[in-house]
Amino acid sequence: MKKIITLAALFFSFASFAQIKVLETVPVEKLGKVNNNYIQKIGDEYTVYYTSIQNDDDSSTLRKFSFKNVNNDYASLYNIIMGGFGANPLYDIKLELPNNYIWLHYTGSVIPEKATVQFMVSSKEATSATSSVSEPFVKEQINRLFQK
Repeated sequence: MKKIITLAALFFSFASFAQIKVLETVPVEKLGKVNNNYIQKIGDEYTVYYTSIQNDDDSSTLRKFSFKNVNNDYASLYNIIMGGFGANPLYDIKLELPNNYIWLHYTGSVIPEKATVQFMVSSKEATSATSSVSEPFVKEQINRLFQK
């Protein structure tokens, strides 16, 4: 009986004062991808990574903007972007996210399938007035990016 009590006491002392703890992890899902641009989902937060073509050092850099999927916002963003392709005439759409402002800049073409959209992203923070512009995407690339 003494051995059982001793083993139980040792087990509980190791379990309660362990240095290593197992934390809950949320799986990272990589959704659609177009060139170096992709969308990543972690829990209910979506992050859009895009290649910025507007910067000082002439090399393209990967930028991002994020939002939570509160009211099916992921599908809403997709529908807003796709709806912009059908507008006549094409016009820019301004969106507000928790940390950013995003302009969806559409450029037209004689052939409607060749119309493009670019993400123009600026930070809301006054201290970091950074802005960036993504490469242009055609309708088919937006479908692949959003896995539609």
